Parts: sequence; structure tokens; C-alpha cells
Amino acid sequence: MRRIIIHALMAVIGATLGDSFLPEFWVLVHQRQFEHNAVVNSLVGAIIFLIFSFIFIRLLLNFVEKIDEAVATINIQKITWGFIGAVIGLIIGAIASIPFWILRTPILSTIVPFLLMILTIYVGYSISSRREADIFKIFSRRKTSEKTASDTDKKKHQKNYAKLLDTSVLIDGRIFDILKTGFLDGEIIVPNFVLLEMQLLSDSNDNLKRAKGRRGLDLVNEMKDIAKVTVSGKDYEDIHEVDTKLLRYASETGAALVTNDFNLNKVAEIQGVKVLNINDLANAVKPQLLVGDTLELVIVKKGTERRQGIGYLADGTMIVVEETADKIDQTVRVAVTKSLQTSAGRMIFGELAQ
Repeated sequence: MRRIIIHALMAVIGATLGDSFLPEFWVLVHQRQFEHNAVVNSLVGAIIFLIFSFIFIRLLLNFVEKIDEAVATINIQKITWGFIGAVIGLIIGAIASIPFWILRTPILSTIVPFLLMILTIYVGYSISSRREADIFKIFSRRKTSEKTASDTDKKKHQKNYAKLLDTSVLIDGRIFDILKTGFLDGEIIVPNFVLLEMQLLSDSNDNLKRAKGRRGLDLVNEMKDIAKVTVSGKDYEDIHEVDTKLLRYASETGAALVTNDFNLNKVAEIQGVKVLNINDLANAVKPQLLVGDTLELVIVKKGTERRQGIGYLADGTMIVVEETADKIDQTVRVAVTKSLQTSAGRMIFGELAQ
């Protein structure tokens, strides 16, 4: 069936082009008796293109199959913007072709306008389909700066903005307990490209990666019972890195990015994306040790510097104690001298209490 359709389309195209371009050809070869004979011109064009369709049928069939594959994965929103851009490109190309039509010169008045319109259609489609988000932003901007400032202030004070979860948070699992406590409200968004990344992990040959991927997928199903979870199908085909997709998604939607990734946290802050770091939350609710506080600690190993010993609190916080390298497995009383806290964790320095 595809072969018949291809042959028929090629014949129609050939007849159309023959009627358009063959009159100029007859003039060039001094065969003016066929110049105004539309039937002959259409028939000759149809025969030529029909012969080509038989010669290149395999190539044409492969081309049609590729089109079918592309249609199966097509993005409706993207193709709509592309169609609008193509129509705008066609209008621009038609306007730009008017001077060539006025010349009424063979080739310049036919082929050049045709190629020009093809070019403007392609450029319009390409810009609209690939940069639809930027175009939408331009048309959705507020007309006055005061109104824009007012809306920005409202967004800053709005508490139930959407929360965008990355892969590290789903693998970590603490987000489930946080949602149960009610400290996070609003819509919870899990992009489809994050689910695909976890699926790749769950299909890995590495046992640890496979366990992490499956735990993340199970967690998404469990969260649906306690929160409003939305699995978004939005994707960015021109971006391959998941972290970059997350930053663009959060930037476009105004959602807050929930992550445990220290480096992604920093990049998001640079780009002005609101970030909720679960490690920051965990550090914030830990018991605070101030300079001068004392505690009892078991020294478990030597430190990197001479005479230093290292111990750990019940929550895993590391404490470096001076002059305790010879007190391994002993309980000592430690006075806190310095405390450092970052998104990567917390480290406490101390010395033996007097």
C-alpha cells in the first residue's frame, strides 16, 4: 500500500512541477509549441517523477519508515509551535519573494522564490519548535514593571509552590518521612526523565545500583498515598543531562528543586532557582553544639593530623579532638572549640576538657 501511495504522490508532484517549470524549459530549447500546453507539461512531469519513484523506491520507503517512527514519538506541543513558526516563515518568504516575481525572469521568478520560502519555513519551524519556552516567556511578560515586581513578591511569599524532586532525593528516601510529617506541602512533581534514570539504575548489572533504582521507583508509588504527586511528561530533547533538565524545568515553572546533590544545589543557587536541600534540613534539626560545650566521646581512630583523634556522635557527626591519637577506644571528655556546618555535612573540632 505504501508503494502505491508513494508512486501516486510522486506523480502528482511531478505533474504540478511540470506545469510550473516546463514552459520555461520549452522556451529555452526553442520548442514553443508546448509552452502553453498544460496537459503535455503535467504529463511529462508526472512521467519523469514516476520513473524516479520506481528507481528510488527503497530509499523512499526507508524515508517513510523514519517519518512513522518520528510521528510515534512526536510532541504535540512542540509540533504546534513548529507549525505556527512554519506559517510565519512562509509569510515572510512570500513577502521577500515579491521582488523576484516582479522581475518576471525565468528561474529568478520561480526557483529562487521557491527555495527562499523553503528556507524561511525551515527557519521558522526550527526556532519555534526548539525555543517555544523562550517565546512563551516573551509573550507572557507583564506590560508594566510595577506589576512584574508585585507578582515576584507574591511568589517569594507563596509557601505552597510545587516541589520538584531529583533522583538523589528519591533514592535517599527521607523525603517520604518528611511528607508524612507535613513539613512539605503543595504539589510534588516527579519528571518522567527522572523516572527513566531510576529505571536505568534498576536495570543495572550492579546490585547496589539496581537496589537504589528499585527503591526510588517504589517510593514514588508510596508517596502517592500521602501527598499530591504529579508525574510530569515534560522533557527537553535538546538536553541530555538530567540535572540540566531539572534546572530548566524549575526555572520555567517556578517550582522549588528538592535535592541532596551538593553540586546541583550550588548551580541552582547561581541560576536563581529555589532549592530545598534535605541535608540542610537534617543538619538544622540536629542538636546544636556551641563552642565551650562539653560531651563524652569514644575515640575510634586517628585523625589526619598528628596527635588528632576522631569520634562520632549518634547522628554520625564527626568530631576531631586534639591530643587524643593515643586514646583509641577510650571514652574522653571533650570541650567543643569550633563547629563547621555546610550542605555536605557538619564537622566539629574539640580538645580534651580540663
